[in-house]
Amino acid sequence: MSHKYVYLFSEGNKDMRELLGGKGANLAEMTKAGMPVPQGFTVSTEACTQYYKDGRQINDEIQAEIYEYLGKMEEICGKKFADPENPLLVSVRSGARASMPGMMDTILNLGLNDVVVEGLAKFTNNPRFAYDSYRRFIQMFSDVVMELPKSEFEKIIDAMKEKKGVKQDTELDADDMKELVHQFKAFYKEHKGEDFPSDPKVQLMEAVKAVFRSWDNPRANVYRRMNEIPYDWGTAVNVQAMVFGNSGDRSGTGVAFTRNPATGEKALFGEYLINAQGEDVVAGIRTPQTIGHLKEEMPEVYDQFAQIADKLEKHYKDMQDMEFTIENGKLYMLQTGNGKRTAAA
Repeated sequence: MSHKYVYLFSEGNKDMRELLGGKGANLAEMTKAGMPVPQGFTVSTEACTQYYKDGRQINDEIQAEIYEYLGKMEEICGKKFADPENPLLVSVRSGARASMPGMMDTILNLGLNDVVVEGLAKFTNNPRFAYDSYRRFIQMFSDVVMELPKSEFEKIIDAMKEKKGVKQDTELDADDMKELVHQFKAFYKEHKGEDFPSDPKVQLMEAVKAVFRSWDNPRANVYRRMNEIPYDWGTAVNVQAMVFGNSGDRSGTGVAFTRNPATGEKALFGEYLINAQGEDVVAGIRTPQTIGHLKEEMPEVYDQFAQIADKLEKHYKDMQDMEFTIENGKLYMLQTGNGKRTAAA
């Protein structure tokens, strides 16, 4: 039996932080508790250590195991990676045992290319959503994996908004998003001297490598030295099925605490944005709503969220800091962790 480097969320639990990282262990624990977690797998910290032993390469054995687990994920989700008819898209996130600054940012919507995006537009009957997801992916992948600054892409978006005479990203239509994809890819080619990678399997491997690389970047190294975190801990990688908060006005994304982090008062505390994805809430692109407002907009989602928050706090015996997405009125929990609060709380 060869060594196991990859674990489905359903194969782990909260005591496996050393192997699955904090985020992976929590996703496994929430899955075990029957919570609505988009499914996926964790590439273990041992695979990261092996990557460095192999001279910063992901060896054939680990690559094969990642692809095998991608297949298992397809079966669980009932969708296929790189299939325009019913595409599975994934997010890729780093997750060390202890959360650390300087680690790789998230990549969302991985698995899109010019063919799959057309399929997604047809499948969802929402071309604007499909091309918005694609341009976000190109932007994140270029920034996180290829180190092309995010700000350069923001400039392209700002120029487009100015040209169209609009203030918000949400006012750009499907054709504008399509044009942004075109401009983003042209910018990528100009700076990288090659086309944006269109093979989803290549995209996935490059993203996993980028997470492993970020374990050794200067910011992470300084932080580790200051906090006496051993270099050989390595980081895990979480690959999770995408759910879309940007698929219309019954969708959204948010962050919340199970209680007020300043006072410790037991009441949901947080904010969310309708028709938004991932970074939008904290990026300040639009003004979010408070979590209480969700009670009016989608009462059944709010009630379910309040129940889950309560269950999580009891389970972990600590205030929780949670990330969630709503896709067409259905709630998904993306992650939870023990929240930081003031001494008074």
